[in-house]
Amino acid sequence: MKHWFILLLAGLVAILGGIFALFNPIEATFAATRIVAFIFIIMGALQIVAAFGDLGLGARIWTAALGALAIVIGVWIIGNPIEGTMVLTWTIGLLFLVEGIVKIVLAFAARGTGYFWMLLLTGAVSVLLAGMILSRFPASALTIPGILLAVDLISTGVAMAALALHFRSRRTA
Repeated sequence: MKHWFILLLAGLVAILGGIFALFNPIEATFAATRIVAFIFIIMGALQIVAAFGDLGLGARIWTAALGALAIVIGVWIIGNPIEGTMVLTWTIGLLFLVEGIVKIVLAFAARGTGYFWMLLLTGAVSVLLAGMILSRFPASALTIPGILLAVDLISTGVAMAALALHFRSRRTA
């Protein structure tokens, strides 16, 4: 990669942003909620545009209706940030629970392979995280999305920095 330094800089910015979010989880939670709201609005607008494609009439109507619903959800979250944060946290907790159960079921389907313990362990961690989030709900709603955003920013930043250094070493070799 020709511009490895820019990738390294982006990784460092992500790491710093993640550290900032870890020390300010409530503010990061509201930022994550706003990001989700804008994603819903953009996604909905793109769905409405896609509805004008060459699909059948029924598909156009459903695509446009789902797009409009996404926009309404995004606008609602912006107008109701606390409730939006609650819904986001509840959804994260349920997602972790379902993900954990699926991993555990897959682990037992993979019994006797090298993947059994890894799947079982990661499934148990997901169920444990879901339990932590949902058992402390609604108090967890103020910090969980912000902490998850922080962890993701840090891990993404580390990955970007590692890739940048890899590209730099390949360039000089």
